[in-house]
Amino acid sequence: MALHFLTEHEYEVVARCADRLLPPHAAFVGGAAAGVAGYVDLTLGGFEFDPPRIWAGGPFSGRFGGAATFDQFIPLSRVEELAWRTRIEGSRGIAEREWNGPVRGWQEIYREGIAMLADNFLDLAGEEQEAALDALPELKQLLFEHACEACYGSPEYGGNLDLNGWRAIGYAGDVQPRGWRDEEVTSA
Repeated sequence: MALHFLTEHEYEVVARCADRLLPPHAAFVGGAAAGVAGYVDLTLGGFEFDPPRIWAGGPFSGRFGGAATFDQFIPLSRVEELAWRTRIEGSRGIAEREWNGPVRGWQEIYREGIAMLADNFLDLAGEEQEAALDALPELKQLLFEHACEACYGSPEYGGNLDLNGWRAIGYAGDVQPRGWRDEEVTSA
């Protein structure tokens, strides 16, 4: 598998943490199997692509008809690129990115946070992994937000593998251009 920002070790740590934060249960396969690590890697490495993998295209995914164009990402405006680079990469001392002060980027939060976990994190028992993650609230909060986005967002962003997240919550996903039938709306 080609990675875009995470190292193989970091990818495995993110996958393991994803299962601690969103564990498998009932119809849900868990954060790891739902593709959280792939989503995080693609998000952190979004500017490795042209156009960057920030805004998926459209108007249709092709899952319910129409030409599948969700996976054709849209170019960013100059201001959007500045905002997303600052969010993902941080301000890095670049004046244009620090108009409101220094910003720690997601890449830095993941890289430093994972480095602060024990070298044997992957070998720890589940409760020990949770305790280690609890000790790093900035990483835990960001990873939880990204895990939710990965599990329940559009799969074109790299998560929600095999639509497992949507299936677990009974959500059909994007249904355009077909739309919703009257009986689907009234019985919801």
